[in-house]
Amino acid sequence: MTGYRNGQISHWMAAPRDPAAAANRRGGPLPDEEQDLVIVGGGLTGLWAALAAIRENPGWRITVLEAREVGYGASGRNGGWMSPLIPGNRAVYARAAQARGEDGVEAVRAFQREMNTEIEDTLSLLAKEGIDADQHRGGHLKIATTPAAMRRLEQARAADLAYGYEESELSLLDADQVGERVAVAPALGGLLTHGTVRVDPAELVRGLADLVERAGVRIIEGTAATRIDPGRVSTVRDTGRGTECGTVRAATVFSCLEAYTGRVGGGAPGLGARRVIPVNSSMIVTRPLPGEVWERIGWQGNECLGDAAHTFVYAQRTADGRIAIGGRGTPYAYNSGTPGEGAVDARTVRTLLERLRLFFPGVGFEIEHAWRGAIGVTRDWCAGVAFDPATRVGAVRGFAGHGVTATRLAARTLVDRAAGRDTAATRLPWNDHDSGRWEPEPLRWIGVHGMYRLFGLADRWEEGRGSRETSLIARLGGRLAGLAE
Repeated sequence: MTGYRNGQISHWMAAPRDPAAAANRRGGPLPDEEQDLVIVGGGLTGLWAALAAIRENPGWRITVLEAREVGYGASGRNGGWMSPLIPGNRAVYARAAQARGEDGVEAVRAFQREMNTEIEDTLSLLAKEGIDADQHRGGHLKIATTPAAMRRLEQARAADLAYGYEESELSLLDADQVGERVAVAPALGGLLTHGTVRVDPAELVRGLADLVERAGVRIIEGTAATRIDPGRVSTVRDTGRGTECGTVRAATVFSCLEAYTGRVGGGAPGLGARRVIPVNSSMIVTRPLPGEVWERIGWQGNECLGDAAHTFVYAQRTADGRIAIGGRGTPYAYNSGTPGEGAVDARTVRTLLERLRLFFPGVGFEIEHAWRGAIGVTRDWCAGVAFDPATRVGAVRGFAGHGVTATRLAARTLVDRAAGRDTAATRLPWNDHDSGRWEPEPLRWIGVHGMYRLFGLADRWEEGRGSRETSLIARLGGRLAGLAE
């Protein structure tokens, strides 16, 4: 297990690009004049917000500030699932809506409808604008390798239907039906969610950045925000001749930093070191597999593939015939450390490779690249959108790994709120959702690692005993973490 590339952001971001595009480094001086809108963070949320704002206000001066390069964070490192999954605990959102005197279940159903709409609208936009991100709607196939996991899939389907999915959007499969799609050796059955789309994350974020620039938005890379205050963003940048500090004035500011939220101070709603923590997610990608291996595996539908274990994995068959698979690995760095260029420890690489070999025994997988990124996680694992009309500062946080679709909905919500509109998006239960704060160190390090340790024990317990019921250990871990619905 040697000779693979480790880190360097991700396989997606390292892929060869058009030379002219690769040479187009976005730099230049900070704007002197006040901007109508400054967006901090050049990932999917910030870029979608910039596109929505400039199309609605073609004359606006809009600047996106990005500390490294567009797609450097989770937007360019993720598993490439454009999924209808709501970014948070549906029961928590329902209770929050009920506390405001609303029908909690209907509030979540409305959320689900908006997520479904975002997938359709995103696919339409990509087709119209000629953005090729290897998008393919094959659905999300979640497999069970134990009786307890199969029971969880049955319960998940019932909960999905209660919270807004239609019968036609979900299919519960037996082992033979799973095998007809993907020959996962230990699969006892699965749940297919039909709406999910496979994408290449880097091609998506880079195509979107190009579109945003053509629309008249300025993107400045290599410029890190250090503080967000009403009407101004303080920055620091490496000019190549030393460090330079500067300030950008703005009528409205959006913070779209996700896992990096805690690095920026100031008066933005939802900012602060303990509002969001970065949780690591690691990936490996194989070298292209030969045709005879694909004949054996199947996977002709290009489904996004996951499992129902507590320490779950997620995977896709790439457009060029590889398998990319990810999981948590080492979940959290002390004091909310972020992953830098994304090098992965050998134990995590070995764990992901072992899961591939479990799914597809006898295949001689060769790893080409390993990397990790960080997802933003709030204390209750629910995403939130906040905007303060008095200060004109807004923030999005906490997609918890479900952001490829939700970023566009969050961006649209921010733009609607900044405009003072009452829309379906601004009424969703993640608006002004208070997730609380994470515990101080070392308690949160102990808590996060303890949770994943419990989940790992639960998986081994279920695998060893063949129980149809979820382990009490996993139930405890889920309740401690706030994940239980």
